[in-house]
Amino acid sequence: MSVAETRTLPPQYVEDMHKDYGANLIATTSAPLDTSKFAPTVPDQDKATIDAYTMASTPGEGIGAFKDYITAAESYSGPNAYQQFMSPYQQDVIDATLAEYDKQAGAGLTGIGQRAAMSGNLGGGREGVMRAQYQNQSDMNRSLLHSGLLQQGFGEANKLASNAFGEAMGMAGTVPGLYGADINTLRSAGADRYAHEAAKADAARETNRLEAYEPYERLGYLGSGIASIASGMPGNYTSMVQPNPTPLQNALGIATVGGGVLGNLYGNQGAPWFRKS
Repeated sequence: MSVAETRTLPPQYVEDMHKDYGANLIATTSAPLDTSKFAPTVPDQDKATIDAYTMASTPGEGIGAFKDYITAAESYSGPNAYQQFMSPYQQDVIDATLAEYDKQAGAGLTGIGQRAAMSGNLGGGREGVMRAQYQNQSDMNRSLLHSGLLQQGFGEANKLASNAFGEAMGMAGTVPGLYGADINTLRSAGADRYAHEAAKADAARETNRLEAYEPYERLGYLGSGIASIASGMPGNYTSMVQPNPTPLQNALGIATVGGGVLGNLYGNQGAPWFRKS
């Protein structure tokens, strides 16, 4: 028993579009995309960033720039720190002061003899007692004067050592801060330049990506239009061009569009112009 088959053929222009779409689909997808043109790139570090690293890692200019000043401060502390600040003229001052004192003390002894002669006691016991008392007091005053001069010199030297210690410790905090400011400035400038270069690289990559996928975008739009005409329903095309998609995402998107177009054209129930009875 024979089976009658009724077939409604599509308009010629639809068949022509099918053929054209198929030819373009094969031509477009026959060669793999050169993904290296839109692969992410990392710009070289800016010179300012390199200079910041160099300064930070150079002894005495970056990390540990305080060490020399800490070492200097150590020499200005301790019980013997004052010695390096003693005046080189200290002994000369002491000698000159004591010499003047001895001169004045000698004049005092002469005065005792003159007073003894005037009172008729020259060479007597009373004169001897007066001379002994005077000499004892003079010697005591001389010792006090000498020790006072030494104490004054020590105090001044100790004060200078303390000042030097404070200055060294201050420099230990100031110098690294100044170097750190320079390092941060260089690093900030380098980061700005690097960000600019990275943005340019991203823009170039995005341009190359759009250029590479433009044929697929055009083909997908064409396929959606053909499906719309064939089905008699408005087409619904979703662009494949999204912000920075991965090559795999694009490949899956292309497969989805191609499969959807073919499904719309030749669904399980067949095209409206092809039926079996």
